[in-house]
Amino acid sequence: MDPLREAARSDPSGPAAVVAGRTAGGDRTFSWREVDALADLAAFRLTQLGVGPGSLVATLLDPGLDAFVLLHALPRVGGTLVPLHPGWTEVEQVRALTLLAAGPGGGLASAGAVSPLLVLAPDAVGRAVGAKVPGAGFVDVEEVVGALPDPDAAAWRPSDPDLGPDTPVALILTSGSTGLPRPVPLTHGNLMASARGAAHRLRLDPADRWLASLAVAHVGGLALLHRGAVVGSVTVFDGGGRFDPARFLELAHRGEVTHASLVPVMLQRLLDAGGKSEAPRGLRCVLLGGAATPAPLLDRALAARWPVALTWGMTEASSQVATAPPDQLRRKPGSVGRPLPGLAVRVVRSDGGEAKVGEVGELLVSGPTVAPLPAVEAAGGWLRTGDLGRFDVDGDLWITGRASDRILSGAVTVEPGEVEAALLRHPEVREAAVVGMPDPEWGEQVVAFVVPAHPAAPPEVADLVAHGRMHLASAKRPRVVHLVPALPRNANGKVDRGTLRKVALSPGPDPAG
Repeated sequence: MDPLREAARSDPSGPAAVVAGRTAGGDRTFSWREVDALADLAAFRLTQLGVGPGSLVATLLDPGLDAFVLLHALPRVGGTLVPLHPGWTEVEQVRALTLLAAGPGGGLASAGAVSPLLVLAPDAVGRAVGAKVPGAGFVDVEEVVGALPDPDAAAWRPSDPDLGPDTPVALILTSGSTGLPRPVPLTHGNLMASARGAAHRLRLDPADRWLASLAVAHVGGLALLHRGAVVGSVTVFDGGGRFDPARFLELAHRGEVTHASLVPVMLQRLLDAGGKSEAPRGLRCVLLGGAATPAPLLDRALAARWPVALTWGMTEASSQVATAPPDQLRRKPGSVGRPLPGLAVRVVRSDGGEAKVGEVGELLVSGPTVAPLPAVEAAGGWLRTGDLGRFDVDGDLWITGRASDRILSGAVTVEPGEVEAALLRHPEVREAAVVGMPDPEWGEQVVAFVVPAHPAAPPEVADLVAHGRMHLASAKRPRVVHLVPALPRNANGKVDRGTLRKVALSPGPDPAG
């Protein structure tokens, strides 16, 4: 079953996508029939370029109509979309593309890469990056996703797509432990199960209008585009890849956007832009995930009546695993709710035993959204997430951190989230992050990075250290505190703790510089 084709059949003239206009021309709305036709035309042009079963097609695109069309066009001809983040540096883009172009025997051989590699990008990007990636063919995306076809010239229309559960759809590159991108293949079955589970939990319907607010290289951004066709909702494209809080508020106040997927730093910018105003009345859901949400930020959003849904998920599970919708989050702030329908989550202690209710352990996930990875197969279908959490007596899940971020100080296991939460209770702290650094006496010591709430009048470091003494046991207290203008973040908005560790080892420019 092809969700785009089904949407075009069930509601051919209904709105599928809106390209928001910022000029006198205004918005451009595309119906499901039109988007389906664009996908068919793109599929035809891709076959003319040699794309077929097993082909990888990388893109360097902002979240827009082109990416929406390609996501649905490629499975129709057996190709797999590999969305790269346009916010990556040119060095990062070249590195990822070189590994993809290497094909079997190269860095991404485990993903079944084939050579040559086709890369679709705006012409200027292709010229800048293409010469540095031997073995890759760069094509201007406008040559594939062009104007709507003439309905009378549809002899090239493919037969009805036959997409099965195992049909490859996308290959997402995540950060690997070796420093090289790690490929995560997602199938049609993975994404369909994710879309249906999210639609059930969040009570989604065709009247929803989702802002395409995340990069397609982020699994949340990819899932959003796929889910729109499954639900039949409208996807709103505005402003390319850069999130504009003022523009978001404008669209939401006008009722042109009712839903959005955000990461915490985006929500913080929205609240700052809105001042003391309450959330736009027409906004029905802000799905918040991608990184840990500081409690003060969540409290601030709820106090301003923002309809926040808190989710926990990952690329390897096709985005959401557990989600607390807005009404539940108001009753139990901080919980991510129960697993989506069809998914199972286990909490496992460090000794391998099952954790009891309220006991923290590593979270394992199983179900139809989990990517077909060798490690999952070997573990009987269970994905080890590396995330830590616990279930409460109601069966709701609470995320406590990452196993790899834990700090061992004087034989005491320190959760960074607990230390950061304590620092955030200081009225002069806007953001905080902590890392563990080698210490000859304690093994590791806690080092904190703090963004002042008022940069012109930052708190005294001694005051922050004293604050830690009041709220934290000895092993958990930050021994070193750095005041910084901003925390370094990766392209998906997560705090880059690796950069913080480098700064702690080699004092110099601030980590966000």
